[in-house]
Amino acid sequence: MKLWGRLSSINVRKAVWALQEAGIPFERVDAGMAFGVVDTPAYQALNPNALVPTLQDGDFTLWESNAIVRYVLARYAPDRLYPSDLRQRFDAERWMDWQQTTLNRAGGPAFVQWIRTPVERRDMAAIAASVAATEPLLAQLDTHLAQHTHMAGEHFGMADIAIACEIHRWWGLPQPRPPCPHIEAWYARMRERPAGTV
Repeated sequence: MKLWGRLSSINVRKAVWALQEAGIPFERVDAGMAFGVVDTPAYQALNPNALVPTLQDGDFTLWESNAIVRYVLARYAPDRLYPSDLRQRFDAERWMDWQQTTLNRAGGPAFVQWIRTPVERRDMAAIAASVAATEPLLAQLDTHLAQHTHMAGEHFGMADIAIACEIHRWWGLPQPRPPCPHIEAWYARMRERPAGTV
């Protein structure tokens, strides 16, 4: 098993966490941003998007982080982390899609401005708009976690990985945040998992 991507990427972190939870030995190769690699013909033969992560499992190659999480857990941790019950599975799938299409999209601009943009070019209006879009989503998530110990029920699973990586990134930004006691308690439990300290 080989995973391409740098650990500073939220999407690579999701894949690494899934592999560690499944207990699968793997090799990780730094790629993307300062490490380059993704712009080479050899890499683009694996992933034509020139992004990370990319997973190689024998002769099978897969890209897109949430797809990698689903594949790893379905193949190597079925039932334990990838539900066989369809309602449980698609509850988790829903939250994984929400992370990628809604929460990540709202919070991404603030991350880009705080972390990837030089101070003199930072757009504070873009940060404010990103915060304004993200905070209602965090309130929604906090309400959900007031009623559930994990994202898709009472047991840790694949949706927890995707959402926890997003929360890790958002809470790492140098900005105030409103209190979200249920997210905070859940996130503390995520950080207690050996693989949750990726």
